[in-house]
Amino acid sequence: MRILVTGAYGQLGREVISQFSKEYQIIGYGKKELDITNEENVGTVIKKISPNVIIHTAAYTAVDTCETNIKQAYEVNTIGAANVAKAAQKIGARMFYISTDYVFDGKKEVPYLENDETNPLSIYGLSKLAGEKSVLKILPVCTIIRTSWLYGHGGKNFVNTMLQFAKQNKKVKVVDDQVGSPTYTVDLVRVLLALMNKPDGIYHVSNTGSCSWFQFAKRIYQEAGADPELVIPCTTEEYGSLAKRPKYSVLDQKELVNVHIEPPRKWDDALREFLRKELAND
Repeated sequence: MRILVTGAYGQLGREVISQFSKEYQIIGYGKKELDITNEENVGTVIKKISPNVIIHTAAYTAVDTCETNIKQAYEVNTIGAANVAKAAQKIGARMFYISTDYVFDGKKEVPYLENDETNPLSIYGLSKLAGEKSVLKILPVCTIIRTSWLYGHGGKNFVNTMLQFAKQNKKVKVVDDQVGSPTYTVDLVRVLLALMNKPDGIYHVSNTGSCSWFQFAKRIYQEAGADPELVIPCTTEEYGSLAKRPKYSVLDQKELVNVHIEPPRKWDDALREFLRKELAND
């Protein structure tokens, strides 16, 4: 089976290639090899490779920057996803589209189910939801995976940023009124592998349990051997981000359970493993 991975040089794309290449023939393309915003280029490249499966991890994920680069956010997250779906549909390939918890508004107080009403608060969330809808319209039979607070090796992410601050014993303010589930790319990809033999549909995948960004940062400092008291809580308003974020975006993984896949381990266990690997490479 031949699998094409878009966004191959991102932290998720790299992890997909690392794990999937043990079982499948993998072709990983970044934006130099595959410009997803160019429909003609996407059609030509995908027809030439003729993969059985496309795992679409390419995305514009800078949440605050999306607020000012609206055109680019939609070109990549919506039109790009639609272009990949059209090419997949033409050659009869299965498609996996990676989406986000930011399609929800965070007004719920219990975890979000796969069929809960979406209502994004940011351009990033809106462009990713529009991507979901475009893909589903072109390919009604496809797999959409919503994940949250993603971090992995070799990428720019919250954990790596906090780890650098911890090493410098830097005092840092972190929001304490946004709650979600941090997700380690290694664990997300393990589930992706399991979903290869399961029905298409919308699935929520994250590490289990939840925390605020402040609690998350505090744990990173602790695990890195720094003083967790250097992490100071603040409100979203005090922090003053450009993009609105959901106050609560924990994902219920009911659909995974329905297809007999066990949701990933607790977020703090996953974080511990990630940090152990990162610190060992120092």
